[in-house]
Amino acid sequence: MGVSDHKCLACNAKLKFEPKSQKWVCEYCGTEYTLKDFEDEKGNKKNTNTSKARNNNGYLEYHCPDCGAQIVMDENTAATECVYCGNTAIITERFEGKFEPKRVIPFKTTKEEAIEAFSSYKKGKVFMPKEFLNKNNIEKVSGVYIPFFLYDMIVDGSIDVDAVKEHSWSDSDFKYVKKDYYNAVREGTMAFEKIPTDASQKFSDDIMDSIEPFNYNDLTAFNSSYMSGFLAEKYDLDANDLLARAEGRAKQTTRDILYNDIRGYNSKKVNEFTGDVSINGVPEYVMLPVWMMNVKYEGKIYTMAMNGQTGKFIGNVPISKRKVAIAWFSITAIVALIIGIIGMCI
Repeated sequence: MGVSDHKCLACNAKLKFEPKSQKWVCEYCGTEYTLKDFEDEKGNKKNTNTSKARNNNGYLEYHCPDCGAQIVMDENTAATECVYCGNTAIITERFEGKFEPKRVIPFKTTKEEAIEAFSSYKKGKVFMPKEFLNKNNIEKVSGVYIPFFLYDMIVDGSIDVDAVKEHSWSDSDFKYVKKDYYNAVREGTMAFEKIPTDASQKFSDDIMDSIEPFNYNDLTAFNSSYMSGFLAEKYDLDANDLLARAEGRAKQTTRDILYNDIRGYNSKKVNEFTGDVSINGVPEYVMLPVWMMNVKYEGKIYTMAMNGQTGKFIGNVPISKRKVAIAWFSITAIVALIIGIIGMCI
């Protein structure tokens, strides 16, 4: 097996998946294709090149089936882009066997929308360094299909809480506070469907959790053709590796729901929470779309991400020490001026 891509049947130019039309569009002649157009009697129609080798650093080397250039990638890259001709290089063997996803949510949002989201995100962030807003940084946006496992779980939960009700009043001499103490218990069984857990160590769990939720109604049977024009990773953490994290998410949600059901008190303190988790069926391996941008500033990498289906955006940005210092000195000068004016008026 080797590298594949998709070519226009009319002019042989490269094709990329277009999120808005949900079709494959030729950048040169404008011809559009559906998934069915790529199918032949053997399945997907591909241009392939089986040449590969492993270099001394452990990276795999392939050759682009279009221009013949060398493509170097790590062992978890499943789809990348040739730096010379720009064509997508889909590593077919990394979507086979246990690494074959069951389903995929195709991209629904475009790169232009991701760039606009970042441009809007900077508004109001007065302490963000000016150079961080450089147009070249904003346009370093990549669409990535990230591997996830989806878990169905049932949690039997129980929470024990000490709660307090307060009532206060006063007269001409004193202020009174009456406290009534209660012990509140809540129990419940909760079913969870498709708890998402990202399966690549390259991506921050916090970032991936923050761009949820995904609309699973858009899940469709996996086909590597959806990777055209995008990057992709195969998982390096399997369903067993991620089980504890998925269980933790289910337990935490159960705890929060039971805790929030105890209402009408001025204060609450959890004494104990227990949650017994059971798994329904086999976790499903899927690919979910995310727009990613990493910007290096003063030796640190800052990550922005946008849900490639819903457009939900999240990111962390640096603070300019220079801008903070200018603001602090400006405020100090204004306060000193006001105090001086008041002093002159007294």
